[in-house]
Amino acid sequence: MEDIRIRYYSKTGNTKEVALYIAERLKLEALEIKEDDYDSPCGLLFLGGAPYANIMSSKLREYANNLKKENVKAVALFTTSNWSRRTVRALKKIFKEKGILVIDEFLYVHMLAIKSSKDKAFNFADQIVEKYNKM
Repeated sequence: MEDIRIRYYSKTGNTKEVALYIAERLKLEALEIKEDDYDSPCGLLFLGGAPYANIMSSKLREYANNLKKENVKAVALFTTSNWSRRTVRALKKIFKEKGILVIDEFLYVHMLAIKSSKDKAFNFADQIVEKYNKM
């Protein structure tokens, strides 16, 4: 699984918790996005974040904008707020314009259901890795 990374931006801790569930399932480490991390190549990137005040966080947008096609084969998205679908659509658009494959399925966990979403996150991780391995 060394070519799989899990990155997230979490202001409230909700997205971090979901990232940690995915990491637990895949026996990997989930790390908060950093400015210099988008240059590290990987095959599959699990990327999570949520909007704040109905706007994608600038850190998440900057990370997505700086990710290069040659550094990632596919991206799987996860998110955790009431307005999350807007963030997923915006990220998909950024990546598709760059020619980065975005896996259609994404994980949405309502911010009030984080504690009960472990099985959902496990299933998502399994589904995405299986799909990625068939690519």
